[in-house]
Amino acid sequence: MDIRDLKKVVDLINEANLTEFELEEENFKIRIKRGTPNEGLSVTNMAPLQLPMQAPAPVIIPQPGMEAAPGNQGAPAVDPNVEIIKSPMVGTFYRAPSPESPLFVDIGSSVNNETIVCIVEAMKVMNEIKADLSGKIIEALVESGEPVEYGQPLFKVKKG
Repeated sequence: MDIRDLKKVVDLINEANLTEFELEEENFKIRIKRGTPNEGLSVTNMAPLQLPMQAPAPVIIPQPGMEAAPGNQGAPAVDPNVEIIKSPMVGTFYRAPSPESPLFVDIGSSVNNETIVCIVEAMKVMNEIKADLSGKIIEALVESGEPVEYGQPLFKVKKG
C-alpha cells in the first residue's frame, strides 16, 4: 500500500464518520481509531513503507560582515517596565462578566494586586483573574470568547 492509497482510506473513513477501522494485507496492517487526542493512527508494517521525502529547509548562518535583511532585525526590544498578566489555567477567556456588562479593564485602566481583569471559564466554573501587580493596562492580547492555555499572555501592563 503506498501513501496515496493510505490517504484514500483515511478520506473514506472520514466521509463514513467511522470511529475505528482496521485493514490487513500481506506484510501490511493498518488500524485507525478516532477518539481522545492520545489515540490516533497506528500503523504496523512488516515490510518497509516508502514515503516521499522532502529536503530540509536551508539554514543560513550569519557570517561576520553579513548584514541582516531589512525588516528582519531580530526580536523587538523588551521594555523592563512592562509586565505580562498570564492565564493561570486552561479555559475560555472573557473580558466582562456578561455580554451586556462593561469590561473589567480596558486599555489605560489602572490595576493593582486586587483588580479583577477578566474571567477564565474552566469546566463550567467562572474563575476571576486578578492582576497581581500594579500599573496601567497597555494592551489586551486575547479577545473575549477565545480559548486560552495555561501561562498564555492575556494583558500587557506598564508598571508604575
